[in-house]
Amino acid sequence: MFVRLNLATKPLVSHRRFLVASAAVGALAGILFMALAWHYLSVRKAEASFRARADKVEKEMNALQEQKADLDRFFAKPEVHGIQDRAKFSNAVIEARSINWTKMFMDLEKTLPSGAHVLRIEPKLDRGSVVVKFVVGTSTQDAKIQLLKSFEDSKSFSHIELFSSQVPKNQQTTDVMTIEFSAIYTGI
Repeated sequence: MFVRLNLATKPLVSHRRFLVASAAVGALAGILFMALAWHYLSVRKAEASFRARADKVEKEMNALQEQKADLDRFFAKPEVHGIQDRAKFSNAVIEARSINWTKMFMDLEKTLPSGAHVLRIEPKLDRGSVVVKFVVGTSTQDAKIQLLKSFEDSKSFSHIELFSSQVPKNQQTTDVMTIEFSAIYTGI
């Protein structure tokens, strides 16, 4: 049988714990380094993608600004103003035809109470809606109140704005008073 004896002046010290701990810390540091390197590369790739998109958008904006400047120069020419006026007129005609005027007058007929009649009507197109200015004659004070109430309760007319209510100066009419107001025709 053999017995192991250390005859050295210093006893044998094992550094195994230190080496295992150092290896574990080194492995953890290596994993952390790899994770940070991967994160850095993904951020750099995203930044490159963002820069490419920003450059593309900037180029498109510059091209659109050049195109706008060309169009501004074109429309600044005196011979083009006549074309613009004709285009505005054509658009107004197309917009005016898109409103069902017959339906508007049928709704007006349903809304007017007895004792009230239209003296003057001025429909105008204003930003896609029809603003109608009315001058209505009434035979009694109650007819005036009924007229305003029927327009307020109407589903076809809204935003009633009263301008004036006066006794007519012309003595040839049977109207007790004339009312001037405006309403927006909704056409429902």
